[in-house]
Amino acid sequence: MKKQESELPGDLIATYRSAHYRAGSGQEAIVLRVDQYSEPLSRLFSTSGRLCAAFITAGNPYGMRQSQEENRAACARLRAKLDQYVSRSGDMIEGMGFDPSEEWPGEESFLVLGLDLETSRALGNEFQQNAIIWADADAIPRLILLR
Repeated sequence: MKKQESELPGDLIATYRSAHYRAGSGQEAIVLRVDQYSEPLSRLFSTSGRLCAAFITAGNPYGMRQSQEENRAACARLRAKLDQYVSRSGDMIEGMGFDPSEEWPGEESFLVLGLDLETSRALGNEFQQNAIIWADADAIPRLILLR
């Protein structure tokens, strides 16, 4: 993928790149890192028959901190929207995007298998996100800047 131009400040982009994106919980959780191959994601693609996935949130639109209640409500709206794209129950896994330095609170998120890049971008834009995480069959999550 070619380098994207963005209006976002470099330090914010660096924060997104260094974040951990966890799908699921317990021993079965998958932790994704931007630009790092994920063997667990590759196995998930193999077992599900899906060849791409998006990790997306509705929290803190455009990077502006919202209350926990506002973020929960936005996440519920996103989940309802994602239900339109998910054909099997295992194709959407609840998750959390989190900053390992703990300077930014975790954001409730979803890993959605089979969500193509165009649809993922559109949903990110609809829910006023600066970026999404998207991976194709190579199982390397990439930061997709939306602004």
